[in-house]
Amino acid sequence: MSGFPTDWPGPGPLDLAVHDLPHASSATEWWYVNTHVTTVDGRQLSLFASFFRIVKGRDEATGEPQYAHSLSWAMTDPARKAYWGETLVDRDAPRLGLDKLERGEGSQDQRLRRAMREVLLKGKVPWPDRLFTADPFVATRRLELEFEGNTFVKRDDGAYALTLRHPHYHCGAELVFTPRKPAVRHGEDGVVKGTSGEDMFYYFIPRCEVTGQVTVDGLPIPVAQGEGWYDHEFGGHRPHGDGQGEDAKLPDVAWNWLAVQLADGRELSGYQLVDVGEGRSLGQKVLLIDREGRREAYDDFTLEPERLWRSTRTFNDYPVAWRLTVPGAGVALTLTADVDDQEMITVISKPAFWEGRITATGRVGDAEVTALGYLERSGYQTVDGLDDFFKAVSVEVRKSVAALVPMDPSWEQVRDMIASEERAHYMQGVDLEQVKRTAVEPVRAITDRGGKSWRSYAALACCDIVGGDSRKYVQWLAMPELMHVGSLIVDDVQDRSTVRRGGPSCHMIYGDALAINAGTACYFMGQKLLKGSDVSDRAKLRLYDLYFEALRAGHAGQAFDLEGLGAEMPAVIDTGDGDRLEERVLCVHRLKTAAPAGALSRMGAVAGDGTEAQIEGLGRYFESVGLAFQIIDDVLNLRGFKGDLKAKGEDISHGKITMPVAKAMSRLERADRAWMWETVASKPQDPAVVGQVIAKLEACGALDACVEQANTLVEDAWRALDPLVEDSLPKLMLRAFGWYVLERHY
Repeated sequence: MSGFPTDWPGPGPLDLAVHDLPHASSATEWWYVNTHVTTVDGRQLSLFASFFRIVKGRDEATGEPQYAHSLSWAMTDPARKAYWGETLVDRDAPRLGLDKLERGEGSQDQRLRRAMREVLLKGKVPWPDRLFTADPFVATRRLELEFEGNTFVKRDDGAYALTLRHPHYHCGAELVFTPRKPAVRHGEDGVVKGTSGEDMFYYFIPRCEVTGQVTVDGLPIPVAQGEGWYDHEFGGHRPHGDGQGEDAKLPDVAWNWLAVQLADGRELSGYQLVDVGEGRSLGQKVLLIDREGRREAYDDFTLEPERLWRSTRTFNDYPVAWRLTVPGAGVALTLTADVDDQEMITVISKPAFWEGRITATGRVGDAEVTALGYLERSGYQTVDGLDDFFKAVSVEVRKSVAALVPMDPSWEQVRDMIASEERAHYMQGVDLEQVKRTAVEPVRAITDRGGKSWRSYAALACCDIVGGDSRKYVQWLAMPELMHVGSLIVDDVQDRSTVRRGGPSCHMIYGDALAINAGTACYFMGQKLLKGSDVSDRAKLRLYDLYFEALRAGHAGQAFDLEGLGAEMPAVIDTGDGDRLEERVLCVHRLKTAAPAGALSRMGAVAGDGTEAQIEGLGRYFESVGLAFQIIDDVLNLRGFKGDLKAKGEDISHGKITMPVAKAMSRLERADRAWMWETVASKPQDPAVVGQVIAKLEACGALDACVEQANTLVEDAWRALDPLVEDSLPKLMLRAFGWYVLERHY
């Protein structure tokens, strides 16, 4: 092919004996398969696997290319709604990852970048990615790939043998792909543009017979029937005169790709490449392959999302239903994911992509068709940074609350709220509209405004951090939120606060009595979630104990907060010893905020079957984060920060002794101490007077000391937790979250 590397295919049929082999000219190359099989016991299973090698440098002595390797594969069990994924990456991945960070690639959230850097500097990558323990083997005279015991080999009879194993999920495969159609060139006679604008060569075998066995739950099961697909792509060659030097800004590329095998013996394959930064297409193509293996190519087509699914691990959104229309081929297909959650979490694709089994129905030409296929969506990141992340969490929390406490509850839902199936007679005389007015609306008035939601995230994250699967407990998102909102509603009555989450406090709308009742009712609404948990009875008892431990601590802290610390002040003014006062302020913060956060994180770790050391380490970390959160809140109440709906210095106007005031008592002269307390105790409403108090707190270093204390709390707790849990994406998020709490004023 003119203008392309000499080891690329020429015109005519592809010589797979040559071109299945690795290509020396290629900077990027991968071999890919997918299959849909029916086992002898009737199970419908699908899997895909991608073996990659990419040039990472040159040998200084010989100039020979040095390669980085990776393997991604996953199995889907539609009947169980299960998806088991595995990603293995090069042993040099930590260094390569650090190089990417230096180039500014990856998330632009500086806290996430810092957290990733910490992991990479340890020579590790975050789970679920795993480093190869030995260098992969790639033969050059025959197609033979061996990546950590996972193999892809071209047999002498022209078939392809695939071996996969997943030690964590105890699944795998030993399959043979025997081609039933010739190889087909994709793109423009095989040439497509890569994700960085480079030229790639792409061919595929659209249908193979698949035989062998798959392993599920550690048990090998023979395959009764199977259809397979094989892709090979290689290149990385920039055409001369493209106007892009080495320093040219590369596009921020995302793509959709699909491979569909119609039941009538035809196939469809298509791709869309998009520069998401510029919002422009970088090319698209759909091929329709007939029963004899001949292709028809179409550039004019649409692939439109029809339904979105949100991951509760990355909180990214993915389309899980599509409409594919190819006017020139008479194609009108609905593509539907057989399992919504087919998300592959990996640092290879910032931080995840979606690739999974789909079912297609509709028309191709004059024929009604059905099909199975695979669809990949990568690079479309809806969440980038912790602000976006917690906004997405907040949306899911509100959905979870709405499912548990619906605005228009049915008779059965009300029964579950106030009674049970066994006590259905408690519903005699219950007025559903009255329940809505008195119990549902007051709660939803506050929850529907949204909050920071980090407490809800804590429970799920801690389940994943210890190796559990938080997807089993997504309904738990409502529980921490209702616990928190219940305390807010009651606190606002007790404090006579008129504003909550940007709107009127609950008691301002519904009155004190209904607000108090609704607030306390929130504490018990989550009980049904615990009762239905997918955990052992022993663990369930522990979850109940932790839940009520949080409530007991929170109510004790509120009692102390209501009475206040004024009785401590005469002695503190006389002696200048603020240590006791600081301890008392920390006590309130610990009981009201830290203890519930610690309990919720321990609950997540218990559900995830963590060790005792992990459960306690996570609990202590979240207690420290909770303390730091409140200390920083005390500071921000005086300094202000973007998005704050409260008046600057509101705590001073309420006469509260916060941590900055407590710290100032050890830093001020006696006369200033007396003035400080006299002014705060008077609950000044004049902004000028409040400003004088804030200025004195700043001048004596009390606010800076609070920030330093909060940082020390989080960092000390992290050092204790770090060695207890494996480096993982949720752990990385947890690390970044600690900084997020400390740096909310940035």
